Amino acid sequence: MKRIFLGLGTNLGDREAQIRTAITHLNASNIQVIKLSPVYETEPEGFREQPLFLNAVVEAETELLPIELLSLIKKIESLMKRKVTRKNGPRTIDIDILFYESEVVRLPGLQIPHPRLRERRFVLAPLADLAPDWRDPVTQRTIAELLAALTYCFFCFASSASNAFWRLSI
Repeated sequence: MKRIFLGLGTNLGDREAQIRTAITHLNASNIQVIKLSPVYETEPEGFREQPLFLNAVVEAETELLPIELLSLIKKIESLMKRKVTRKNGPRTIDIDILFYESEVVRLPGLQIPHPRLRERRFVLAPLADLAPDWRDPVTQRTIAELLAALTYCFFCFASSASNAFWRLSI
């Protein structure tokens, strides 16, 4: 089994239900979800005139090859009615392959590690909750180091007055 990390994001419909549904689809396929990060509510990046996102990361195991994993993810996104209307636009679900073991994959339409994960607090924060000491095979820096190195201000909102982020059970 290969250890993988997948980023989940949604800002349309019942966002919590969208994350749960994506995890259900992953578990029903050739992917075994082991852990789910806290769920962060975040401002949109790029195209700003859209609803807030919920973002999370799952740690999972699979026997699928990277290209097979991508194909499965695209099927799940399609099942969940994802439609690409514009770059960084609203979506029912977005599932990104962040890491596949410590492999570096460069194929047309597939880059692992995800090429922009080092720039995205909404990916690095939940990833650091699961695996702060995981090393990016490209930079050899830990997730905690990558998160600490971010200089831009990106807002993550707490889910309640207690300032605790959402925790969904899997």
